Amino acid sequence: MGVAAYLVWIKGLEKKAVKKALSFFIAQLVFNFLWSILFFGLHSPILGLMDILILWTLILITIIKFHKLSKVAAYLLIPYLLWVSFATILNFSIVLLNP
Repeated sequence: MGVAAYLVWIKGLEKKAVKKALSFFIAQLVFNFLWSILFFGLHSPILGLMDILILWTLILITIIKFHKLSKVAAYLLIPYLLWVSFATILNFSIVLLNP
């Protein structure tokens, strides 16, 4: 993730596309951080699920934005998206199994 962000950052922060791409990157980092607080800290799988769905969407948007600036940066985030996809399925399963 850090390398991907760096590959976009070196394209130049003065460019609007770089700023926008990195803002989505930062937003997904915030939602990634919040998930642990919601799911584990507040013991709320439903809030965790809502967060992780937003997180997944932000990661996808970040990949799309990164791809326009650096294909390598975008490809480096694919394993992250796959991991969050798996975590989303697990989170959803916990919500279903614990009404």
